[in-house]
Amino acid sequence: MDALVGEQPAGWLVTPPANDAAAARPKRAAIVEPEAMPLPAALQRQEAPQVAETRGPAIFPDDWSEFQNWLATSDDVPGSQWDARRILPAGQVGAPLMLLTAWPEIDDQQDGTLFSGAAGRLLDAMLQAIGTARGDCYVASLAVTRPAGGRCDGTEAAELDRLLWHHLRLARPGRLLLIGGDIVRMAAAASLPDVRGKLLNINQDGGKVDAVAVAHPAMLLARPAQKAAAWDSLKLFNRGR
Repeated sequence: MDALVGEQPAGWLVTPPANDAAAARPKRAAIVEPEAMPLPAALQRQEAPQVAETRGPAIFPDDWSEFQNWLATSDDVPGSQWDARRILPAGQVGAPLMLLTAWPEIDDQQDGTLFSGAAGRLLDAMLQAIGTARGDCYVASLAVTRPAGGRCDGTEAAELDRLLWHHLRLARPGRLLLIGGDIVRMAAAASLPDVRGKLLNINQDGGKVDAVAVAHPAMLLARPAQKAAAWDSLKLFNRGR
């Protein structure tokens, strides 16, 4: 009996540790996989860019009233995208004289009318010198708004060229006064110095319209020495009268 009883209590329900090599081996730490690094932007999958819808050439109305309304409202008017405010033509079809410039000047955009301010007063004096008045003329700019920097090229220029000849065909002016170097290049394919003092024949639908070219009145105000050349051109309208 002495051998079966000890001083310390025994834990009969505690499972002794396994007596094998696996139990003695220390547990390995869990391996954490590193997060995948993102690919460079150039190697990432990208959605194919959407192809911008290409717009064909604008369709110009053939009726005079429809054409005037189209100039005032349509988003297809070449040169209408440069400014929110459009400067529209004034006058009637078949006017004895058409005054045509390339686009409004900055002052014109602010005042809402072509040839405004001091430049307009000078133009009125020029017209009076050849026996006419602005109210008897058809006054228009090729573009109804002004491009940034007063220049355009490429597709915009090509569309304005189409608009130029369509506008002239509908307006049917008796004579044409080209005002400013930009419109001279478009309508006469020449520079203003090359056509000063010359009577031009603008071919339109098989017919010819007598035309002369002068510098813009705003330019004449800045460079008064050019007024003499402008007068030499204007006097050509008085021949045969």
